[in-house]
Amino acid sequence: MANNDFVPPGLSANVLETRRHTTAYLDAGPKDGPLIIFTHGWPELSLSWRHQLQFFAAMGLHAVAPDMRGYGRSSIYARHQEYAQALIIEDMLELIDSLGQERAVWVGHDWGSPVAWNMASHHPDRCVAVASLCVPYASIERGLDEVIQLVDRNLYPEADFPAGQWEYMRYYEENFEAATKPMDANAHNMVQLIFRKADPAGFGQVSGTALVRRNGGWFGGTGEAPEVPRDDDVISEQELKVYGDSLKRNGFFGPNSWYMNHQANAEYFKTAVNGGRLELPALFIAAQYDSTCESITSRLPEPMRKYCTNLTEAVVYSGHWMAQEKPADVNRELVSWLAREVPGFLKPARI
Repeated sequence: MANNDFVPPGLSANVLETRRHTTAYLDAGPKDGPLIIFTHGWPELSLSWRHQLQFFAAMGLHAVAPDMRGYGRSSIYARHQEYAQALIIEDMLELIDSLGQERAVWVGHDWGSPVAWNMASHHPDRCVAVASLCVPYASIERGLDEVIQLVDRNLYPEADFPAGQWEYMRYYEENFEAATKPMDANAHNMVQLIFRKADPAGFGQVSGTALVRRNGGWFGGTGEAPEVPRDDDVISEQELKVYGDSLKRNGFFGPNSWYMNHQANAEYFKTAVNGGRLELPALFIAAQYDSTCESITSRLPEPMRKYCTNLTEAVVYSGHWMAQEKPADVNRELVSWLAREVPGFLKPARI
């Protein structure tokens, strides 16, 4: 970590370097405690899990959150195909090996969700259990075409929104440079714009992500993200600076390239053990007011319910940035699930 990088109290910054990849990560808690690993999504950092790391460390767990490839102090790459799920899972296998434990509870959010789900489906021997915030199993891991089939066509008529709320993903595929350039133009404004709490009035309304192609880009073709007031309920000024500085340093090419591997990721899903069926404990926490990963009324969670034999579902009344907007609610759902479904994993903290 650079000297000016902010590390929240109680957390430690670390770097794992192997011959193939570098993974930076934050951790907390006893090194020999039960292992729980949190994987972040777009366009975040290990910092996104600060509330969970501190909480679970206090419970005696070894809580770890990596900067995923393309982010923070982890390796960045210059080709889209370097951000395919198969390679990211190799990163995670290196990480868990370095931590000296065979198995972990994996918790993902956004693009970190398919990472957690793929660990469970491809390497169940390295998983105690798996949890996901906002993104259900067997959705985006199977590729963009699969999730488009689950779109609510009452809300998103195919003639107007061929890809439904996933129109923005098509825009990446069709206009990657145009999608990325205005983000790079002002990374701090981008972070300030997107990290916001839920607006309950948006429930059941068309997501802004469905309008990206129609509007010719994220910001209607303007050169950069607009400046809006920071939402203090989600991130502090110091945290905003960490996110913004990191994205300014690395650029959005890596984070956005995660969207450019749908076909490769779909092929990778086909190689999951047991036909992709998950028998270990699985938790899905839906965000009530997440209009893009809408899992309250849409069919998005249906495949998950078919593939998981030990599934728990919960709802948190938040927007997409659940772990940062409603950390106490997220922690409560994770703890109650672990206590019920993974007896003995939560042990009294040592004094």
